[in-house]
Amino acid sequence: MMTKRDFARSAAAAMAAPLSGFGRALAQTKPSPALNLRDIAEQGLIYGLPIVMNYGVMYEFAVDRSSSQFRAPFNRIANAHEVFTYKDTAVVTPNSDTPYSNIWMDLRAEPIVLSVPAVDPKRYYSVQLCDGNTYNYGYIGSRATGSEAGDYLVVGPTWSGLIPAGIKKFFRSSTQFSLALFRTQLFNPADIDNVIKVQDGYKAQTLSAYLNRPAPAAAPAIDFPKFNKELAQSNFFEFVDFALQFAPVWPNEAEIRARLAGIGVGPGKTRNFKDLSPDEKLEVAAGAKDGEEKIEAAIANSGKNINGWRVGAGGGDAQFYDGDWLRRAAVARAGIYANDAAEATYPFTRTDSESEPLDGSQHAYTLTFAKDALPPVNAFWSVTMYDGRTQLLIENPINRYLVNSPMLPDLKKNADGSVTIYLQSKSPGADREANWLPAPDGPMYVVMRLYWPKTTPPSILPPGDGTWRPPGVTKVT
Repeated sequence: MMTKRDFARSAAAAMAAPLSGFGRALAQTKPSPALNLRDIAEQGLIYGLPIVMNYGVMYEFAVDRSSSQFRAPFNRIANAHEVFTYKDTAVVTPNSDTPYSNIWMDLRAEPIVLSVPAVDPKRYYSVQLCDGNTYNYGYIGSRATGSEAGDYLVVGPTWSGLIPAGIKKFFRSSTQFSLALFRTQLFNPADIDNVIKVQDGYKAQTLSAYLNRPAPAAAPAIDFPKFNKELAQSNFFEFVDFALQFAPVWPNEAEIRARLAGIGVGPGKTRNFKDLSPDEKLEVAAGAKDGEEKIEAAIANSGKNINGWRVGAGGGDAQFYDGDWLRRAAVARAGIYANDAAEATYPFTRTDSESEPLDGSQHAYTLTFAKDALPPVNAFWSVTMYDGRTQLLIENPINRYLVNSPMLPDLKKNADGSVTIYLQSKSPGADREANWLPAPDGPMYVVMRLYWPKTTPPSILPPGDGTWRPPGVTKVT
C-alpha cells in the first residue's frame, strides 16, 4: 500500500518474503531440545519481517523529518491530495486508486479519538487500523460502519478506562504504536477537490482533548534507531529487539519470543545480540537466508492459481493469522498493510494464462473482461501495473498506473460488449490508447483490487473458492 525504493529494497532485500504459503508457522510447532542458532534465526526472520517492515515505514513517515517520505509527527493526520505515482517508494505494491490520509498513533500516554465526517454513500472510503504486528484490528468506513459521521476511540494494549459517551466504537491495538490508513475514493482527476473536502473532515485528537480535560503525563521520549536499506540488512534483529518492547506478548507468541530472547532479542533476553561471536553471527545469517527463501516460496504458492492469477486472502487480524508467522510475513512482503478480504481482495499475477512469466520487453498482452463478467464489487475495482523487480509503480508517457471501474465510460468496448485492456510497454496505437495500461520494459507484476467485494454470487469470496474467476492475461501473437 505505500513504499519508498530505499525501504522497499531495505526491508525487502534484508528480509525477502512474499505472500503466503499458508502453512502453519515454524514458531507454532513444539520446540526441539536441540534447536540451534540457525533454526532460531530462520524462525526469527519469518516472525520479525512484518515488524521490521512496519518500523521502517513508521520511521520514514513519522520520525525522520529529513526523509522525502515524511508525512507528519505522531498523532497528527497527514492528507495526500493526490494518488501514488512512480515517485512514491516507501511501501511496496502501492495503491494508486485512492488518495491516502494516515496517522501514526503513539498510544502510550492515552488513547486517540478518530472522527470522520458524513461521506456521500456513492463515494467509498475506509479507515484501516493496523498495529505494529501488522494486524488489522478494526475498520471504519463505508462497509464497516456506514457513511455517517462518527467518533471512534483507539486504545493501546494495556489501557483500561471508561468509554465516554459519544464514542460509536472502540478499537484496541496490540502494540503501543499504530497506524490508521484512510482511503478516499477518487472518481477522476477533476474529482480531487471533492476528495479534499472529505479529507478535511478527518480529525484526530487525544482522549483528554476530546473530553476537554487535562492531559496525562507525557510518555517518555524515545531514541528511535535510524533505519535505512543498509541498516535493515545488517541490524535486522536489533530492529526486532527495539520494536518488541512496545508489543506485549500474546499467548501464541510466548514460544518464539523465548527463542529470540535466547539470542538477545526482545524483553526478557539474557544476553545482547551484539555480543554473539563471529561464528554465531554466521549461523544467524544462514538462518535468516533460509527464512527469506521460505517466505519467497510462500508468496509464490499463496492462494489458488486461477487463470494465472494467485487468488487468496490478504491481511487480517490476530485471529486470522493465529500464530502463522510465515503467512503474516508473506502478506507483508507481498504488500504490507493489505486489507482484510472482506474490505478488498487482491488477485495478482506474474504470469500469463499459459504460465509463462510476464515480460514487457518480450511481449504485449491483453486482459479481457466479458460483458457480464466484470469484477463483482459494491465499491469499485482496478487493475494496476508494477515493475516486476521492485513492485513499484512505473514511469510512463501517459502517467497511467491503473485501469479501474470509474474509467469504464471512457474505455472502448468490443463488438460483443467486452472490455479489453492492453498491457504493454509501447502504445497499442491511438485507437486503442484509451484502454492502454503501460507496462515496464521488463518483468511485470499485475495486481487486481476488488474493493468491498460482493458476497452473493457471482463473488470472489471466499478468496480462491468464489464463483467469479478473473480472466487470464493473454499473450498477443
